[in-house]
Amino acid sequence: MLNWAARYFPIVRVLKRHLNKTDSVLEIGSGYVGMGEIYRHAFIGCDVNFEFKPRPPMIPVVATAVGLPFRDGSFDAVIASDILEHVPPDRRKLVILEALRVARKLTIFGFPSGADALEYDKKLAEVYDRRRVKRPMWLQEHIRHGFPNEDLFEELRKSWSVTSFGNENLEFHLWVMTREMSRAWVFGFRRLLSALPQMAEKVIRRADREPFYRRIVVIERRPNSELPLVES
Repeated sequence: MLNWAARYFPIVRVLKRHLNKTDSVLEIGSGYVGMGEIYRHAFIGCDVNFEFKPRPPMIPVVATAVGLPFRDGSFDAVIASDILEHVPPDRRKLVILEALRVARKLTIFGFPSGADALEYDKKLAEVYDRRRVKRPMWLQEHIRHGFPNEDLFEELRKSWSVTSFGNENLEFHLWVMTREMSRAWVFGFRRLLSALPQMAEKVIRRADREPFYRRIVVIERRPNSELPLVES
């Protein structure tokens, strides 16, 4: 839960700066909750399947990240938090382009990035091994696919506004992930976020310091911007 909050709080802050309450939002790869615990407005959440019953205010849609069932420019903002690292490297640009296709104003990508971040996930995998617990599928995919970097977005800078910032300190991320292997810690984190969300956010923001585990890339549409061609 604390790891979940660490990656969503900064994204929601960006949304609040750029959007009105009535603007439409799509989250790609949302799972059954997505950002709904801290973003209190209705939004569309899409995923290839939903392991549990989706929770309001999210409105669920079953879809893949490279085949969204929406018209061009359907949403004021599109977010994709921690999904690129689960996509094979040769498919990542397709995910980015599909997100941009359905966004009118803003697209936000968050993803673990860099060799140091990957090394820390390998350390986490070793913790699972020492405890004789099967590595979760998401962690297996991290190690198998490797992490994206900002080079994926370089060609967009010619016609789009692209900015980025770091998120979640490496040591803090590893500490949180090892604690969240315990149900008691997950329960405690959930109670903290539910009872004192503003305090929780302040604490988490102190962990946004170098070296970073994650990058958050914000892409704003400029007038007459066009999608780049996909390399075959």
